[in-house]
Amino acid sequence: MTLLEAIIIAVVEGLTEFLPVSSTGHMIITQAVLGIESTPFVKAFTIIIQFGAILSVVVLYWKRFFRLNPTPVIDQKVVAGMSLLQKGWIWLQRFLHHYDFYWKLFIAVIPAGIIGLLLGDQIDAMLENVLVVAVMLLAGGIFMLFVDQWFNKPSQDQSMSWKRSVKIGFFQCIAMIPGVSRSMATIVGGMGTKLNRKNAAEFSFFLAVPTMAAAAGYKLYQLLKDPVSANMLKDNLLFLFVGNMVAFIVAILAIRFFIDFLTKYGFKAFGVYRIIIGGILLLLIVSGVNLSM
Repeated sequence: MTLLEAIIIAVVEGLTEFLPVSSTGHMIITQAVLGIESTPFVKAFTIIIQFGAILSVVVLYWKRFFRLNPTPVIDQKVVAGMSLLQKGWIWLQRFLHHYDFYWKLFIAVIPAGIIGLLLGDQIDAMLENVLVVAVMLLAGGIFMLFVDQWFNKPSQDQSMSWKRSVKIGFFQCIAMIPGVSRSMATIVGGMGTKLNRKNAAEFSFFLAVPTMAAAAGYKLYQLLKDPVSANMLKDNLLFLFVGNMVAFIVAILAIRFFIDFLTKYGFKAFGVYRIIIGGILLLLIVSGVNLSM
């Protein structure tokens, strides 16, 4: 892989990671078009540059991402008359309220984290099956043609409740199937709880930070444990730095575009696009092109 090819892959990662179009499918097509062999470093590169995409969310939404709820003031005279158990309950409520945003992200990550740990090998095996990716791109594209009709019924209450967080977390598990798109699953999950498109998309971005960081961090840890893989990464630090920077910049632009487009036009265009990409993948498979990820 050349530096130019690394930049192209990073551009594709930044463009597709937060859009409901499956970054995995696009990575497969990009590698096939460029004729890039799926070496251990290329696989590691596509994982590690996700950190750049993650950083884009933190930078774009830093005011909301680092905002804590003010701790409620409690009359000390009232507290003084409480039992130790009551005081503990009050303290817990204040603590949960103060870090409310992070607790809800944590709750939403748990289902996917458990499935990832229990079925990691099976998920990796599906990832190697390009036919699964192509079929899920097609199926997801057809589904997205009707998403706005089925799910776009937002309620007046747009606050992120614990119940909504849990439901979106379970929807994220569907994205363990390669080609589904984590973004699509979580946004549809949010709309299924009657969030509007904009709020569902933004919570999907926030949820991507701990989810992707945990997944990419775990893969990176596995690579660094092996001396051969660790040296491979060390010898290609320039590629990794450039790749993360490019993914970061492009992801910022992609998120800005996506929020505006989704709010105005909905999902149908993304559905049509997924069908086209899935069809291209199937044609490449039938043509005997060597595809791998």
